[in-house]
Amino acid sequence: MGGPLERDQVILIVTSLIIGTLARIITIKEDFRQYPSYPNGYLIHLVLGFVAAALGAVAIPALMTKNFIAVTFLTLAIQQFRDVRKSERESLKDLENTEFAYRGDAYIDGISKTFESRNYFSLLVALGCAITIQLVDSKSSLINIISGAIVGFILIYVLKRFSKGKTIGDISDVKEGKIEVKNHELFVDGIYVSNLLGTENASQLFQEEGRAVVIYPKQEHFRVTLENFGQRQAALFEATKTLGVKRYHFTRRDFNDGRVVIALVPIINDIDGLIEVVKKTPLLESSKKSPAVMKSNMVGRE
Repeated sequence: MGGPLERDQVILIVTSLIIGTLARIITIKEDFRQYPSYPNGYLIHLVLGFVAAALGAVAIPALMTKNFIAVTFLTLAIQQFRDVRKSERESLKDLENTEFAYRGDAYIDGISKTFESRNYFSLLVALGCAITIQLVDSKSSLINIISGAIVGFILIYVLKRFSKGKTIGDISDVKEGKIEVKNHELFVDGIYVSNLLGTENASQLFQEEGRAVVIYPKQEHFRVTLENFGQRQAALFEATKTLGVKRYHFTRRDFNDGRVVIALVPIINDIDGLIEVVKKTPLLESSKKSPAVMKSNMVGRE
């Protein structure tokens, strides 16, 4: 059985816990997608990050005091984080019918995996910080704390770069599309989109207030990703989530040259905002990609 913790062990645990929790705070920023929502979504993920950091922080002192039973909690943590992915997926699926447009299963899967992996950030950063403090083992507590913090922040940077995915804007150009309505059929830049504009009022509404963007793949093999249904659905969701939908929203692709159309009648009529949000839509891991698309931005490498 382990005895009371020594002062050096307390410093190691507290320092690692703080740095590990900071890793989760840094990666939980609320962006244009407004997810997770504030404040309850923040609280849930911050508490999980704190727990993950605590597990990483106590692992080294547990080993040093030969308390091997405590280390087995790491395996329980992994199962808990997998449950986080499952609960996140179920929660988002329950909300599908309340949104302007569906996220789609592919996008939901990507979001849930992201939140699971970011808990590992906290665990690994706290563990790296604790190992560093143990190896330095200076008589000066300040030197130990600074050494652990430096390694912790380096790990945060490396892990963020490693896990940073690409966006639609990285592999394509997004431009405003010209809307045309011919015999109640909707066209954008000559691409047939829909025949659902069955009334004169609907046609007039889309001509006056409708907005559309066309996505042009930068290389031929990028079509594999951009034309994937899950990827197109994610872009449509982000557009409708950000600008709202007054009526109608469509996504179509041109089979000849791979252009993808996003068209809608938004509540907020902002074409620049529409272009920007489509560009920032993340590329989904589940969509088929070429090796060039899948490269990570590791340690500053683009």
